Amino acid sequence: MSAAATTEKQQTLVIRPPSGFSGIGLGDLWRFRELLLFLTWRDIKVRYKQTLLGAAWAVLQPFLTMIVFTVVINHIGRVHTPIPYPLFALSTLALWYYFSNGVNLTSASLVGSAPLITKVYFPRVSVVLSPILAGLVDFCLAFLLVAGAMAYYGFGPPLQALLVPLFVVLAGFMALGLGLVLSALNVSYRDIRYAVPFVLQLWLWATPVAYPGSAVPARFQLLYKLNPMTGVVEGYRWALLGSGHVHALNLGVSIGTALVLLVGGALYFARAERAFADVI
Repeated sequence: MSAAATTEKQQTLVIRPPSGFSGIGLGDLWRFRELLLFLTWRDIKVRYKQTLLGAAWAVLQPFLTMIVFTVVINHIGRVHTPIPYPLFALSTLALWYYFSNGVNLTSASLVGSAPLITKVYFPRVSVVLSPILAGLVDFCLAFLLVAGAMAYYGFGPPLQALLVPLFVVLAGFMALGLGLVLSALNVSYRDIRYAVPFVLQLWLWATPVAYPGSAVPARFQLLYKLNPMTGVVEGYRWALLGSGHVHALNLGVSIGTALVLLVGGALYFARAERAFADVI
């Protein structure tokens, strides 16, 4: 054995996954921002690929649901609202579908991108974030329908309508926080993809989308106020239409829940991300 071989020092490179907040990868997310834009554009194109109506589903979904709510809740259930019921329901259905579709799509995003995740390195959080960003396109299309309904019923946006984007962002943060947790869980437990749509359907009926808060019986008011989407929906409707009130407790629960979900979801996602490529 030569002297060069015996004296050569072997260097071992040890790669350890980051821990704590450093594992969230915000720096990598910024460096790979072009990839995030690509994934977002991919989600926009794929969402209605090979469908007959295409992006029209973004408008039809809240519109058809509004018709059902108008017949069942307004006419049969005799639930009355301070503004025309179709506008009352349609306005918040646009926001609700942005939230619920975001949660539903993000929960399955990692498994759906398994071939990409197992082959190359990139911040995995990009896969979860892209459906939330792509959903803004659907929301904007649905919002055009809401704007048309406002014009039809003679409703002009009040001054506080400037706050509407803040409630949309709050709904997006809530969806992203849930998506980080659910997408990571779905890698190991595929039951998640079946449970999420069912839970979202129940959550819709527990949220004041189809009815005003005044219609909730007194014995359920506490649960109603603790629903983290109550403050988002009520605040959005108040900002857009000037209808109802913004209750500090409801809004505080919504903001607090969104922050907890974002931080807790990011930490859990960073911890679970270490094993994604092995178990996905």
